[in-house]
Amino acid sequence: MIRATRLSEDHQMFRDSLRIFMEKEVHPHIDKWERNQQIDRDIWKKMGEMGFMGINFPEQYGGLNLDFYYAMILCEELSHCFSGGFTISALVIQFMSAPYLLKYGTEDLKEKYLKPVIMGDLISAVAITEPGAGSDVKNIRTTAVRQGDHYIINGSKTFITNGYYGDFFITAVKTDPGAGSKGISLILIDRHAPGVSAHKIDKMGWHASDTAELRFDQVQVPATNLLGEEGAGFGYLMDGLQLERLTAAIQSIATAEFTLQYTMDYINVREAFGKKLQEFQVIRHRIAQMVADIKTTKAFVNYCCDLQNDNIYAVEDCSIAKLQANELAISIVHQCLQLFGGYGFTEEYKIARMYRDVRAGTIIGGTSEIMLEIIAKMEIDGVHYKNK
Repeated sequence: MIRATRLSEDHQMFRDSLRIFMEKEVHPHIDKWERNQQIDRDIWKKMGEMGFMGINFPEQYGGLNLDFYYAMILCEELSHCFSGGFTISALVIQFMSAPYLLKYGTEDLKEKYLKPVIMGDLISAVAITEPGAGSDVKNIRTTAVRQGDHYIINGSKTFITNGYYGDFFITAVKTDPGAGSKGISLILIDRHAPGVSAHKIDKMGWHASDTAELRFDQVQVPATNLLGEEGAGFGYLMDGLQLERLTAAIQSIATAEFTLQYTMDYINVREAFGKKLQEFQVIRHRIAQMVADIKTTKAFVNYCCDLQNDNIYAVEDCSIAKLQANELAISIVHQCLQLFGGYGFTEEYKIARMYRDVRAGTIIGGTSEIMLEIIAKMEIDGVHYKNK
């Protein structure tokens, strides 16, 4: 049986081809995208032509319809490019926004929006967070009022990855403000619709990606843009978060591995007091501990990938994976920067960028504190989450 630790030759061939593509089409442009704080749109088209934008999507929409381990490999290889901004932009498109369209969108919406996303012609985003409602999704205030064949959208969203250069947003709205979580719906809003505006947010890291505050002022959206049933959006979001959190965990542990290898290459050539840094016992033991921490955490993340591939709904396990992998990645990058000494505090080496970028991990897709609360509810209060 194929498992995350026992991948097939086909999986390895896919990794090899993806790695070659990344080295040719992505890595040479990362520094420019970081400086310009914008990713060239043509990279998505190139990825689409290779099938990299639709790993787990059905062939009828242009996808490859492959198992989840191919998605795992994609997340890992994307995390080896020295740009968390590029990585998160790609993951948001394929794993955090487009799946809602596939699962709940009409065939017309899939033809108009999903197919072009998989081909790399359109950029998607998911718009949930608001200035006054981050992890507290139930208290969003953006409203969608039905008027005939349209919804009128008013409100704002913030911290939306791909929000500035994206083409459409899978948006959480209140269709019944008095119904709590049962009044939340998902609706697709076209970026170019009258009344939609976006303001780019300056960030500590992820400079290559665009993060925006969105405003909706009397935006008229066709009622057919509703995803699934009205009032069912909260349940849809809770279902989708397992995939989002698992891909975030994969990204973090891959980043930790990559950062450690980058650091080991450095301490193998850097000398102090007449010998290489890797010869000092204090450094050797620190490296050994980081290797141990990464391997044990990765084993659990791989286990969660097995669950995902087997279509097992595992809220607690994926929450644990995200919590542990994100927290560990921050610790690993922090320790690695220390081993670069003064050079780690400069832009001469990529470790400074990695230090900035990794910090978002414990915030996005549910903070570490929210992960702890989910785990506590399940272990202490006996709460059970069911797949909708």
